[in-house]
Amino acid sequence: MNIYVAHSRAKAIECIRSHTEGMVDLDYETGGEDALELGSLGQEFGILVQFRSLEHIAVRSPEGLLRGLKEPKTTFRQRHLYCLFDLARLTEAALSELERRAILHGDYILAGHLLKDATVIWE
Repeated sequence: MNIYVAHSRAKAIECIRSHTEGMVDLDYETGGEDALELGSLGQEFGILVQFRSLEHIAVRSPEGLLRGLKEPKTTFRQRHLYCLFDLARLTEAALSELERRAILHGDYILAGHLLKDATVIWE
């Protein structure tokens, strides 16, 4: 299924009305307020519409975590970063730096055993 990520209400409506097959993912702060109305519009055109306020990210390595936190954040969503590696392998200074970066983005670094289902994987 094709997923179109809409970063505004106008883009979501444009995608729905274009009869694009698949799903429209509302990735903007007020998307939750628009989800019901746009979901109904989507049904008229056979398009699924979803809104998520959280992103669950499986992180396989310390390097992947650092790389992901250095990149500009392209979503308003809060990201839960589930580390599938041993956090104890990191120095206290390295872990503090990663936590600082996560806090700047409004994200959380969590232990990997808490992960139920990932929406994204950082290698």
